[in-house]
Amino acid sequence: MSITYHQPSRTFYLEGKDISYVFFINHAGYAEHLYLGEKIPHDLLLFTRAAGPGAACATVPGRDDQGKVPLCSYHEFSPELAFFGTGDFREPAVQATMPAGDRLTELLYDGHEILPEKPPIPGMPSLSGGATLVLHLRDRVNGFGADLYYTVYDDCNVIARHAVYHNGGRETVTLRRAYSFSMGMPGHAYEALTLFGTWAGERQIDRTPLHHGVFSIDSKRTSSSALLNPFLALLSPHTTEETGEVWGFSLVYSSSYVLKTDVAPNGSTVVTGGINDFDFAWQLEAGADFATPETVIAYSNRGLGGMSRAYHDAFREHLISQKYVKTPRPLLINNWEATYFKFTCQKLKDIADAVVGTGIDTLVLDDGWFGVRDSDRSGLGDWTPNTDKLEGGLSTIIDYVHEKGLKFGLWFEPEMVNEDSDLFRAHPDYAIGVPDRGRCYSRHQFVLDLTRPEVRDEIVRSVNDILHTYPIEYVKWDYNRNVTESFSFGRDPQRQAEFAHRYALGLYDICERIVRANPDVFFEGCASGGGRFDPAMLYYFPQIWTSDNSDAEDRTFIQWGTSLVYPLSSMSCHVSVCPNHQTGRTTSYATRADIAHLGATGYELDTSAWTEEEKEMVRAQTADYRAMQDLVLEGDLFRVGNISDNAFAFVLVAKDKSRARMVCYRRMGRPSNEIIRLKMAGLDPTKQYYVKELGLILGGRTLHNVGIVPKFPKGDFSTAVYTFEEK
Repeated sequence: MSITYHQPSRTFYLEGKDISYVFFINHAGYAEHLYLGEKIPHDLLLFTRAAGPGAACATVPGRDDQGKVPLCSYHEFSPELAFFGTGDFREPAVQATMPAGDRLTELLYDGHEILPEKPPIPGMPSLSGGATLVLHLRDRVNGFGADLYYTVYDDCNVIARHAVYHNGGRETVTLRRAYSFSMGMPGHAYEALTLFGTWAGERQIDRTPLHHGVFSIDSKRTSSSALLNPFLALLSPHTTEETGEVWGFSLVYSSSYVLKTDVAPNGSTVVTGGINDFDFAWQLEAGADFATPETVIAYSNRGLGGMSRAYHDAFREHLISQKYVKTPRPLLINNWEATYFKFTCQKLKDIADAVVGTGIDTLVLDDGWFGVRDSDRSGLGDWTPNTDKLEGGLSTIIDYVHEKGLKFGLWFEPEMVNEDSDLFRAHPDYAIGVPDRGRCYSRHQFVLDLTRPEVRDEIVRSVNDILHTYPIEYVKWDYNRNVTESFSFGRDPQRQAEFAHRYALGLYDICERIVRANPDVFFEGCASGGGRFDPAMLYYFPQIWTSDNSDAEDRTFIQWGTSLVYPLSSMSCHVSVCPNHQTGRTTSYATRADIAHLGATGYELDTSAWTEEEKEMVRAQTADYRAMQDLVLEGDLFRVGNISDNAFAFVLVAKDKSRARMVCYRRMGRPSNEIIRLKMAGLDPTKQYYVKELGLILGGRTLHNVGIVPKFPKGDFSTAVYTFEEK
């Protein structure tokens, strides 16, 4: 890991584990991108610069040197930060209205610093550690500036970038756009890969060729959303799981965002993005700074799998809490699909009794334990135990669960309020909405205004009171609707367009204050399933409920797509009842468990209805999971085959290549099934491995090249599991 500045050529060389990132300061003082790819020597790369086909371009302001130098326009430079109004007509990363009303900025080199470790971003989650370059850019006319942060790591192939904008003038400036980065790309023949979705169908893979002009994905929901994850990858032609070049851009942010590319006719491509500038304006007072969220840029020349492993390493080592990232996770039973709102204290006791001795170690009481809460129409915001349902209050069931040797978890939805609640009756202005206008309902609830400190204080107080009063080891933090009105009561009318970002800052504030105040409580995130599955939330919650859809067949798609960016350990995955409550589909217990074990696992069904045979089966499943959970927590993931094929596999390999587990899945069983051969991946080709299920010792090279012919049980939606131990 190193950052080097070559003074004669004014070139910066940033080196991570196996990658190099190179840019230089050109004759105009512009920070110009040269390269991101496999690690290279410190050669001068100025020979790669090209203007493309000749066309009339506006020159660098004040310099009429068109025809005198090969590249004379900002529009022709490959940017590290594109700006607006001085001849560059591509998508800018920043746009600001100056006191005179102009929107021009010319952000040129004004020095740099090299720090041994990246400082935290004020008020926002980000990756920790790593040597960091801070590049100072400044407009010499109005004093407006930008500090670009670049962080490299010696243990993963990512570079973390963000910008901090500074008003160095004497009057307020209005930021109209404040993206986190720009980055030029060496060509245009890319495919864009995004993760689209919906409730119960999150993070599905979409691949489409880039076209000329602007390609964009975004959220306007004040959340990262289930519809489009805050992630974009550019793929070289014909990229597969293990071949081809990939550049990934993952935004560490939980509110409205945008990621986009701009492809010029000359074949150059610019990638940019950050906070969504739709309905955004930020009043930046004289002397003030505005920090943007971090973008984690991954590079792989080993296809999509290489990109995934780069992100998994980065998030496990530098984002997710080190207290939990590699330690065994709770293996839980959640009562939601067993009872929904209709539970009694006795029913919860029966569920707890049934799991004793099965390997399940935590009971999580879901929605309905508080306020007047017999449906989703009332009670949200009133975080006091419902003693009508819980005879004797929370202590009765908590004490009982603890006496059974289990840990206890509890569901909260801290950001929400029902109209029918004591909190709303006392403080209707705490809910987001415009006075004299009706609010939009969603799930019969409103969103609390986290931009207001008094609202945040109420949330923190009420949640911490419960967590400090009762011995609770686990919290499921839910978020079941998006913001609509985007208005904060009492805020300056000229600053209402700051709402979406201020909501994110408010969310991070309450997460910080609640999570840090309860260091022994394990927090799981949720947002109607996977509606806010983003890196920023992983900073606070080591795992996130991946989807409300727990059907094993649908989960293969959801978990495959999620694994492109997020480690298996971050995905909460449950074995639920069949017929499945979301799809009506029936799959075997074995299949449900094998798919759910490709993440942080648990169960969500009525255990009090289990037979002794089923209990014995669950004992075997949990023992099997505990034996391989280190591969889920720390191993490398290789996806074999294709998610759209009838059969494919997830391969989990220990970092030292000593062990592996291959979970094969066949979608449809037929009387004359085709013979399927799945080639193993990730093993050491020079080592020998004992394959338990075959009773054979085989070479890693053989397993890579010859593969496995899985023996699936009869029927649809079946799995076959193979384990590999170094001999």
